[in-house]
Amino acid sequence: MTAEKQSIAPSGAPAAFAEPDRAVTGRWIAVFATAWLGVWMAQLAPIQLLLPNQVTARLHTTNWVDNVVAFGIISGIAGVCALVAYPLTGALSDRTTSRFGRRRPWILGGALLFAVSLLVLGLQESLVGVGIFWSLAIVGFCVLTAALTATISDQVPVRQRGFVSGWISAPQAIGTVLGVVLVTEVIVGQLAGYAVLAVLLVLLVLPFVLLSPDAVLTEEQREPLTLASLIQGFWISPRRYPDFGWTLLGRILVNFGNAFGTTMLLYFLQFGLDDKNAENDLTILILIYMVFVILASLFLGKLSDRLGRRKAFVFVASALQAIAALLLALVPDLGVAMIAAGLLGLGYGCFLSVDQALATEVLPDARTRGKDLGIMNIATAVPQAIAPLLGAFIVAALVGFQGLFILAAVTTLLGALAILPIRSVR
Repeated sequence: MTAEKQSIAPSGAPAAFAEPDRAVTGRWIAVFATAWLGVWMAQLAPIQLLLPNQVTARLHTTNWVDNVVAFGIISGIAGVCALVAYPLTGALSDRTTSRFGRRRPWILGGALLFAVSLLVLGLQESLVGVGIFWSLAIVGFCVLTAALTATISDQVPVRQRGFVSGWISAPQAIGTVLGVVLVTEVIVGQLAGYAVLAVLLVLLVLPFVLLSPDAVLTEEQREPLTLASLIQGFWISPRRYPDFGWTLLGRILVNFGNAFGTTMLLYFLQFGLDDKNAENDLTILILIYMVFVILASLFLGKLSDRLGRRKAFVFVASALQAIAALLLALVPDLGVAMIAAGLLGLGYGCFLSVDQALATEVLPDARTRGKDLGIMNIATAVPQAIAPLLGAFIVAALVGFQGLFILAAVTTLLGALAILPIRSVR
């Protein structure tokens, strides 16, 4: 059975469930990429800078472990919210009968919730308030991105999915740099930083909402929705759909490995290498990482489309990240860290684009694409959310930075091996 056959709806299915065969246009890709640029700036600039600084200011302590643990707890709570929001939003959007289509109302609604939550987050003076409104912001992020990701399966033919998925990951790299520069060099102040990110988010998502078509589902075509069916739908049997299960497991492991290898880099430079210019050197490492993410996600995603292969790309991409983590563990040196940053960016950029394309090809049912991709998205969001807390504990209480990076390498390598049993995709 091929992946395409797995995801094709029954005969006579409405257009909303049909397997796309018409190539998306350059304009569609442009507004899709623009939307993701807004999404990543609004999510990653707070994670990289605004939110940690906000937490540190409320704690009044210089102990880095206390700061990371507090940030990790807030991030972990938001991760729990993502665990529910992603598949729930996907399931509801699968059944939405709006005259504007199934996905667009959720994309716009998620963007507005995300933006308003960021604005209010900028006003918070307590850790409880920070935790509540960051969690609401992540719910908005999940609502928005669950629907936005589902448009790939809805509208992009398999032969374009590696390249189009690259326009999720390339804006991630660009958005991280632009967002951080914006809130440090152009806009000064906590509230102003959150506010400008919120406004840009809405402005950059709107073109996709206004210009992208979205097939309409009628009341007659909608699957019945009950609480029991909703809960049951969150479980996809790995025995019945093994390729979905292996893809999900691989994504979880690789994202945990990547998060272990990246979230503690600043503290590794400061306390592992005793680097007196840690913040400046971290910026250099991020830039090296981002350049390779952009190149890999766009060019290797397209090459994957051209060759009609996914598994080999995902395996090599995961293995490269494991090698990068081992370099950090075995040769703790700034020059080696720069080489590792390039390898990590090359591997993760390729993984982001090709694994996303792979995920769209192993979905069990065309009628539940949004919900199933929402489950896949959990495997990206939750590891990134809880890794700072786990990483701080591993470094401070167990095995130090060397042990953390070895764990990152082992986890990522296991993620690479999880791809091999997949049968329906080459």
